[in-house]
Amino acid sequence: MAEAGNESSSGGNNVGASPTIRCIQKVKFWLAWSWTYLWLVWFIMLLCVLYVLRTPLKIQENLTAVTVFVNTLTPKFYVALTGTSSLISGLILIFEWWYFQKYGASFIEQVSVSHLRPLLGGLESTSSAGLFTSVNGETDSTRPSVSECKVWRNPLNLFRGAEYNRYTWVTGKEPLTYYDMNLSAQDHQTLFTCDNDQLHPAESVMQKAWRERNPQARIKAAHQAIEISNECATAYVLLAEEEATTISEAERLLKQALKLGEVSYRQSLLLHQSQGSQHEAQHRKDTNVLVYIKRRLAMCTRKLGRIREAVKMMRDLMKEFPPLGMLNVHENLLEALLELQAYADVQAVLAKYDDISLPKSAAICYTAALLKARAVSDKFSPETASRRGLSTAEMMAVEAIHRAVEFNPHVPKYLLEMKSLILPPEHILKRGDSEAVAYSFFHLQHWKRVEGALNLLHCTWEGTFRMIPYPLEKGHLFYPYPGCTEMADRELLPVGHTIRLLT
Repeated sequence: MAEAGNESSSGGNNVGASPTIRCIQKVKFWLAWSWTYLWLVWFIMLLCVLYVLRTPLKIQENLTAVTVFVNTLTPKFYVALTGTSSLISGLILIFEWWYFQKYGASFIEQVSVSHLRPLLGGLESTSSAGLFTSVNGETDSTRPSVSECKVWRNPLNLFRGAEYNRYTWVTGKEPLTYYDMNLSAQDHQTLFTCDNDQLHPAESVMQKAWRERNPQARIKAAHQAIEISNECATAYVLLAEEEATTISEAERLLKQALKLGEVSYRQSLLLHQSQGSQHEAQHRKDTNVLVYIKRRLAMCTRKLGRIREAVKMMRDLMKEFPPLGMLNVHENLLEALLELQAYADVQAVLAKYDDISLPKSAAICYTAALLKARAVSDKFSPETASRRGLSTAEMMAVEAIHRAVEFNPHVPKYLLEMKSLILPPEHILKRGDSEAVAYSFFHLQHWKRVEGALNLLHCTWEGTFRMIPYPLEKGHLFYPYPGCTEMADRELLPVGHTIRLLT
């Protein structure tokens, strides 16, 4: 009501404005409109000037002279021109290769993104209704574009029953926001339901279960689906996620779901191959269920300390379903390999996924920085470095840290324990505080294990902002830092958590 009152009062002020003010507003509007077409006016003026000065400038005679000059050129000139252009192209290619090897990004792309694209109109103002919707269902028109504030599922999200609920029982606080849980409900409906579910009573019950807001109602519906048919894999998935109070119990339920999921997957695959698109939706759903179960089983194995077995399960999953790379299973694999201290294997994973054509994440950038820091951190001393300068390896480590901090500047304060950690949300905003919480929650132990790594981070991370003093306006290796992250993070993180706005 207050907002409506403000709008009406402002509208009243506009109506009662003086003719002078309205005239000024019209002049400003026409000036703004004219700038849009100013280039056309300049072009027309240029043509007029050339026409007026055609005789003093001897334009026709000069054109004739140029034509004669071109006609008298010998083939040697064209050979020299081709050789020179090839040499320049080769030098540019060599420079691009050197720059990519040193900074992990294309120089031409960075110049285009940071300098040329803003001049040509900046990012496309794509929008999508429903991504950031308020609780009452109204879309906030002032919120940023989807391309900047896309929310991703946390690849390392915890189990609600065995982990999140235990926190609630101990502290009496809710670790997840309504917005976060609502996004998870949408994910589950997308992954675990299809139109054919109406033909199966148990799956029809599960369709309603995934839409339920009350956890007890969801669990009750899952038990009801199992009573109707004990071959309902998604019911066991829900019980593993929300009813199981220990990881061992969740693993047991997921193993039951895996047996049922594999049977359903093979059946739908045969039907899809024999009868075509008629069973495509069912096969897609069965694929999603099977991949989800295998991934969560691998995470259970990792949490129970059987890390080598978990690594094998994750590698097998990535080989069996390579098109599902958007699930970011490689981030689960990176964390497990770091726990094994298999740094050569971590580097091999980074070589594949830390690619300029693939989306980045805090896990990718900070793991790359950790590996670079590991080579020099045990002997690093800020006093010695300031006296003799940085060695090549130290410079590479510092540049990797600067790259990671530019991507997500919130992470260092969690790694250096300058801010207290909370349980990670089920969804994260890349480059935001929520991603920093999720990364640090699982990776802080890996930084502590590398001697001197946190000391090197402490001494160098703030240098990033000397290189990019205005990160909201201009980036170096990435886009300028999006200003929308605070708003989205406030919806993903609990109320008591402090979110610092980057300025």
